Amino acid sequence: MKLHNSYTNQIEEFNTIEPNKVKMYVCGPTVYDNAHLGHARCYITWDVLYRYLKFKGYDVTYCRNVTDVDDKILKKAEKEGKTPEEVSRYWYGKFTESMKALNNLQPDIEPFATKTLGEMIAINKDLINKGYAYEVNGDVYFRVKKFPRYGYLSKQPIDKLESGARIEVGEQKEDPLDFALWKSDPKFGYNSPWGVGRPGWHIECSAMSRKHLGKTIDIHAGGADLIFPHHENEIAQSECANGCKFVNYWLHNGFVTINNEKMSKSLGNFLTIDELLKHYDANTIRFFILTNHYRMPVEFSDEALTSASNGVKRMLNAKRTKIDKGLDITKFDEYKEFVDAMDDDLNTSKALAVLFDLANKANKGVDYAFTLLYKLATTLGFTFEKASLSEEELKAKLEEISAELGENYSSMEALIAKRKEARDAKNWDIADKIRIALDKAGIVLKDSKEGTVWELKS
Repeated sequence: MKLHNSYTNQIEEFNTIEPNKVKMYVCGPTVYDNAHLGHARCYITWDVLYRYLKFKGYDVTYCRNVTDVDDKILKKAEKEGKTPEEVSRYWYGKFTESMKALNNLQPDIEPFATKTLGEMIAINKDLINKGYAYEVNGDVYFRVKKFPRYGYLSKQPIDKLESGARIEVGEQKEDPLDFALWKSDPKFGYNSPWGVGRPGWHIECSAMSRKHLGKTIDIHAGGADLIFPHHENEIAQSECANGCKFVNYWLHNGFVTINNEKMSKSLGNFLTIDELLKHYDANTIRFFILTNHYRMPVEFSDEALTSASNGVKRMLNAKRTKIDKGLDITKFDEYKEFVDAMDDDLNTSKALAVLFDLANKANKGVDYAFTLLYKLATTLGFTFEKASLSEEELKAKLEEISAELGENYSSMEALIAKRKEARDAKNWDIADKIRIALDKAGIVLKDSKEGTVWELKS
């Protein structure tokens, strides 16, 4: 298996620190607002990596942090008249719901920054004692120039960084390049050897990673926007505190763009996951993201999502047969082609092509095809539950059916009730018209002792 290492800018053979074990850390959310499509791209990408490593037989420990102490959280708390804990707890709940709705697996470990303050303080003490950091009036800063490899991940030499560095009002740095490890904050802070304050963002991940995975880990992943300064600073403070290499493989996913601009909250051009799921299901969003290589930018558009929706239907509406649990999938060429694609730096686009081939074979009655399709597609996080409609799609279907029948129906329940009324009155003409209109819209009704339910035709 080969992965692109952002640190060396090379595609490298993946070798683990311990045989058959993977320690994987992903930078998680700052919980103060709704997660958006950019977050979906990031966490679906690393969910697929997690699933695939387990598919390959690795014993994976996946740690994804939660930043629950941050300037943005404090500002929101003040604006809404709430405590920072109330804000972070609410938005963490919303984030968790969004991840579940996207069918992302829960990480093995999900530490909170506020629960790891002791470890952050310990790292800061180590850095001060070793001369890599210093304290000024309750603030603690890292001496960037004491770490010669600073800038290597982001491919920015120190002199280039130095030319653009500035000291902001209120900062008391020795050097403009130095960054905060701890900030004095009498109002929202925590007790520390340097007074009441709170951690800098970068030290949080170093502390949580070290506590739960150890001083050196196999994989550290996140969005490309985190390369500088976040991941650059993580490397500097971790390696100086721990005296050893921090990460063996740095992996970064590309941006989601709208009109060729990075999607972000600061630009105001973002779509929340909740909004997106009103129009497209989780399989469609995942397909849209995996059609593109994870390192490349993805341009969002309704056309691209519609195309992804059609691709999903083509793949998941394959003729279904009973899954053969005892089938040795490794003996088939399609399995080998799928593994070759995924082993090539997670080439999900090629992997999807293999799934399309299997769907076609399943429709032609090839006996192993659906079992293999199911096992490989679920490795990418697709679900084979019966297709469902978003709110917008259901509304469009009801409008289509209402136009066919010449009578307005605002819900499927109302339509089902009308059909039952017609059948009870033995008014077969109306009942048949409803059945035909539903059939044209791709919907079937199923009657049972418990009542009538509807579902999409497969």
